[in-house]
Amino acid sequence: MKGSQILIEALVKEGVEIIFGYPGGRALEIYDALFAEKRIRHILVRHEQGAGHAADGYARATGKTGVCLTTSGPGATNLVTAIATAYMDSAPLVAITGQVGTTQIGKDAFQEADMTGITMPITKHNYLVKDVSELARTVKEAFHLARTGRPGPVLIDIPSDICKQNAEFKYPEKIDLPNYKPTLRGNPRQIKQAVELLRSAERPLVIAGGGVNTANAAKELTEFIQITGMPVTTTLLGLGLIPPDTAGYLGMPGMHGLVAANYALCEADVIFALGMRFDDRITGNPNLFARQAKIIHADIDPAEINKCVPADVPIIGDAREILKEMLALSKKTKIAVRAEWLQQIAKWQKDFPLTYTKDGKTIKPQQVCEVLNNLTKGQAVYITDVGTHQMFAAQYLRIKSPRHFLSSGGLGTMGFALPAAMGAAAACPKEQIICLAGDGGIQMNIQELGTIATNKLPVKILIINNRWLGMVRQWQELFYQEHYSHTDMAECQPNFLKLAEAYGIKGVQIESPQNLEKQLQEVLAYKGAVLVNILVARAENVLPMVPAGGALNKMLLPKTGVLTGVLK
Repeated sequence: MKGSQILIEALVKEGVEIIFGYPGGRALEIYDALFAEKRIRHILVRHEQGAGHAADGYARATGKTGVCLTTSGPGATNLVTAIATAYMDSAPLVAITGQVGTTQIGKDAFQEADMTGITMPITKHNYLVKDVSELARTVKEAFHLARTGRPGPVLIDIPSDICKQNAEFKYPEKIDLPNYKPTLRGNPRQIKQAVELLRSAERPLVIAGGGVNTANAAKELTEFIQITGMPVTTTLLGLGLIPPDTAGYLGMPGMHGLVAANYALCEADVIFALGMRFDDRITGNPNLFARQAKIIHADIDPAEINKCVPADVPIIGDAREILKEMLALSKKTKIAVRAEWLQQIAKWQKDFPLTYTKDGKTIKPQQVCEVLNNLTKGQAVYITDVGTHQMFAAQYLRIKSPRHFLSSGGLGTMGFALPAAMGAAAACPKEQIICLAGDGGIQMNIQELGTIATNKLPVKILIINNRWLGMVRQWQELFYQEHYSHTDMAECQPNFLKLAEAYGIKGVQIESPQNLEKQLQEVLAYKGAVLVNILVARAENVLPMVPAGGALNKMLLPKTGVLTGVLK
């Protein structure tokens, strides 16, 4: 077979269903091999970054490995932001890029870029294929690395002459990488130590992150919480792991977390952190984080242990396997959480609920989330962009299932939502797909409306339009003496409805809070894609808020707007 045909056959062997891509000169051989291919669906995007985010959205929604394909040079470098986004959030992705011929590499040939060098810091591994006989094995290794251990993006850079050369197709059944052996089973002694520590705790708390999602361990986590009765909080990427009506569920902690969740982290004496990395948006000032608590930190990546917060009991392994072992031990000798601790948490939840003011004249972003809760009953996949709407969604949406809240957490990539939503829609045709974006972020990859229209993907695109770069504006108000430097978007917006119409997509504008529910109900009932421009209050800040580098017990609260906290 030609190298291009070997590539396609290898992708079929890996179970690839969809490729998101954009053709170009150095990928022509690959696209020629795709010309009559019926086993793989290729979705032509309108920008290579869209291909990367769409493959990422596909991966997050399904747990399978997403695949994107581009040409060399600018086509490949346009993938960089999407690859970095997947890397920060541990999404399994294989990015295939064309490259100049092997004899031209290093000679500044037309559309040459050193993709292995450029992506080395943002991939789990990358390859430059120099021998066509190694191509099949390279694909096998790439998928193995992308989906196992701590998942992540892997890049395969294929020179154009390799695609034209011939070799016998031999696809390896197994891969043995001596220096890559992820630990799945946690150390039994450390697991036992963790259970004993939780059993002796007076104020235990579980914090679960995206790694639990990756491990498909939501069922085990929920069972562990139900059996032990421990309170639990979930990070942004962990939303949906625990049904929101579960007793002891506190919602999201951190910079824009719920007050009860933050206070619980401050007051807990033992914290069981599972599949999360203690990033700065969760901890605030790490020197002030959970000073009363012993930390049990379980993660599949040894590099995360002790990186940000020292662990008293480290456990390296897969979240699902660790929870199975902890469940078995917990059933033998039940962990009993003290009533006083649960009562204190319930009091915090009662005293500091999420709250905002309705004026009857303008739509508040929080209202949009509450109406969506009523209309979808939790039966929708939400994909958010980055900004104030993202944090309102994390606070107010009631996500009832894992893999139903997709968002760029670690990198905070504006422009993620729209292409990621089309990836999720292609992957999950029976699900209601709702894209939430700000008026700034939506314009960063708005060309993908063309992909959505062409492929008849019924994405409901809701622009939470406050005519600002909202999160930056909030920081300028609170920390930069209201110097609103280049964040006002009111004078530079397109007519979103005409733009939707230009792409052949239904456009709807919602301005009145009295019509919000009725209009959204009609939008969700519509069978095709809809772009909805929702004009919301311009200056609605996301609160509570822990100022950057602050302590979790000192928050800006909605009613007062001043830094306050009841804990010392």
